[in-house]
Amino acid sequence: MEVSLRTVVYLGKVEIVNVPVRTCDHCAVSEVLREVKSDLTGLLHAMGEVPERARIRFEEHNELAYLLACAADRDLLAIPLERLVEERVNQLLDMMILAQSLNDRSWVADVEHRLRQISTYNIAI
Repeated sequence: MEVSLRTVVYLGKVEIVNVPVRTCDHCAVSEVLREVKSDLTGLLHAMGEVPERARIRFEEHNELAYLLACAADRDLLAIPLERLVEERVNQLLDMMILAQSLNDRSWVADVEHRLRQISTYNIAI
Protein backbone atom coordinates (compact mmCIF):
# COMPACT_ATOMS: atom_id res chain seq x y z
CA MET A 1 0.00 0.00 0.00
CA GLU A 2 1.19 3.47 -0.88
CA VAL A 3 -0.17 6.71 0.55
CA SER A 4 -0.20 9.78 -1.66
CA LEU A 5 -1.99 13.11 -1.90
CA ARG A 6 -4.57 13.25 -4.64
CA THR A 7 -7.25 15.56 -5.96
CA VAL A 8 -10.84 14.48 -5.39
CA VAL A 9 -13.48 15.97 -7.68
CA TYR A 10 -16.94 16.37 -6.19
CA LEU A 11 -19.97 16.61 -8.50
CA GLY A 12 -17.70 17.77 -11.33
CA LYS A 13 -17.52 21.24 -9.75
CA VAL A 14 -15.36 21.11 -6.67
CA GLU A 15 -11.71 20.08 -6.66
CA ILE A 16 -10.40 19.07 -3.26
CA VAL A 17 -6.61 18.89 -3.46
CA ASN A 18 -4.18 17.09 -1.16
CA VAL A 19 -6.54 14.37 0.03
CA PRO A 20 -4.56 11.44 1.51
CA VAL A 21 -5.35 8.33 -0.50
CA ARG A 22 -4.11 4.76 -0.06
CA THR A 23 -3.43 2.80 -3.25
CA CYS A 24 -2.85 -0.93 -3.44
CA ASP A 25 0.38 -1.66 -5.32
CA HIS A 26 -0.97 -4.94 -6.70
CA CYS A 27 -4.54 -4.18 -7.71
CA ALA A 28 -4.30 -0.38 -8.18
CA VAL A 29 -7.46 0.19 -6.11
CA SER A 30 -7.45 3.56 -4.34
CA GLU A 31 -9.38 4.71 -1.30
CA VAL A 32 -9.41 7.75 0.95
CA LEU A 33 -7.54 7.06 4.19
CA ARG A 34 -10.00 6.09 6.91
CA GLU A 35 -8.31 8.57 9.28
CA VAL A 36 -9.47 11.51 7.13
CA LYS A 37 -12.70 10.12 5.70
CA SER A 38 -15.00 11.73 8.29
CA ASP A 39 -13.43 15.17 7.76
CA LEU A 40 -13.78 14.82 3.98
CA THR A 41 -17.40 13.70 4.36
CA GLY A 42 -18.12 16.64 6.68
CA LEU A 43 -16.60 19.04 4.16
CA LEU A 44 -18.74 17.59 1.36
CA HIS A 45 -21.90 17.84 3.47
CA ALA A 46 -21.10 21.47 4.33
CA MET A 47 -21.03 22.30 0.61
CA GLY A 48 -24.62 21.21 0.17
CA GLU A 49 -26.27 19.41 -2.71
CA VAL A 50 -25.48 22.08 -5.27
CA PRO A 51 -22.02 23.45 -4.48
CA GLU A 52 -20.46 26.34 -6.32
CA ARG A 53 -17.37 25.73 -8.43
CA ALA A 54 -14.37 25.78 -6.11
CA ARG A 55 -10.86 24.52 -5.45
CA ILE A 56 -10.32 23.57 -1.81
CA ARG A 57 -7.06 22.67 -0.11
CA PHE A 58 -7.90 19.73 2.16
CA GLU A 59 -4.90 20.41 4.39
CA GLU A 60 -6.74 23.51 5.59
CA HIS A 61 -9.42 21.17 7.00
CA ASN A 62 -7.45 18.15 8.18
CA GLU A 63 -4.21 17.93 10.15
CA LEU A 64 -2.98 14.64 8.68
CA ALA A 65 -3.35 16.11 5.19
CA TYR A 66 -1.54 19.23 6.45
CA LEU A 67 1.39 17.19 7.76
CA LEU A 68 1.68 15.12 4.58
CA ALA A 69 1.42 18.20 2.35
CA CYS A 70 4.08 20.03 4.37
CA ALA A 71 6.39 17.04 4.24
CA ALA A 72 5.96 16.75 0.48
CA ASP A 73 6.26 20.50 -0.20
CA ARG A 74 9.36 20.93 1.91
CA ASP A 75 10.94 17.62 0.94
CA LEU A 76 10.82 16.56 4.58
CA LEU A 77 9.97 12.94 3.99
CA ALA A 78 13.29 11.96 5.59
CA ILE A 79 12.26 13.65 8.86
CA PRO A 80 10.45 11.33 11.27
CA LEU A 81 6.71 11.88 11.33
CA GLU A 82 6.83 12.16 15.11
CA ARG A 83 9.02 15.26 14.81
CA LEU A 84 6.69 16.86 12.26
CA VAL A 85 3.75 16.17 14.57
CA GLU A 86 5.58 17.66 17.55
CA GLU A 87 6.39 20.83 15.57
CA ARG A 88 2.77 21.14 14.42
CA VAL A 89 1.42 20.64 17.94
CA ASN A 90 3.72 23.44 19.13
CA GLN A 91 2.46 25.71 16.32
CA LEU A 92 -1.13 24.94 17.21
CA LEU A 93 -0.53 25.60 20.90
CA ASP A 94 1.01 28.98 20.00
CA MET A 95 -2.07 29.73 17.88
CA MET A 96 -4.27 28.70 20.80
CA ILE A 97 -2.57 31.20 23.10
CA LEU A 98 -3.01 33.96 20.53
CA ALA A 99 -6.64 33.05 19.83
CA GLN A 100 -7.43 32.99 23.54
CA SER A 101 -5.71 36.33 24.11
CA LEU A 102 -7.87 37.83 21.34
CA ASN A 103 -10.95 36.13 22.82
CA ASP A 104 -11.67 34.66 19.38
CA ARG A 105 -13.91 31.71 20.29
CA SER A 106 -14.24 30.52 16.72
CA TRP A 107 -10.48 30.37 16.27
CA VAL A 108 -10.04 28.63 19.64
CA ALA A 109 -12.61 26.02 18.60
CA ASP A 110 -10.83 25.49 15.26
CA VAL A 111 -7.45 25.01 16.96
CA GLU A 112 -8.99 22.61 19.50
CA HIS A 113 -10.49 20.61 16.63
CA ARG A 114 -7.10 20.43 14.91
CA LEU A 115 -5.40 19.27 18.11
CA ARG A 116 -8.05 16.56 18.51
CA GLN A 117 -7.42 15.44 14.93
CA ILE A 118 -3.71 14.99 15.62
CA SER A 119 -4.38 13.09 18.84
CA THR A 120 -6.55 10.56 16.98
CA TYR A 121 -3.73 9.53 14.63
CA ASN A 122 -1.95 7.62 17.44
CA ILE A 123 1.43 9.10 16.61
CA ALA A 124 3.74 9.07 19.60
CA ILE A 125 5.59 12.31 20.26
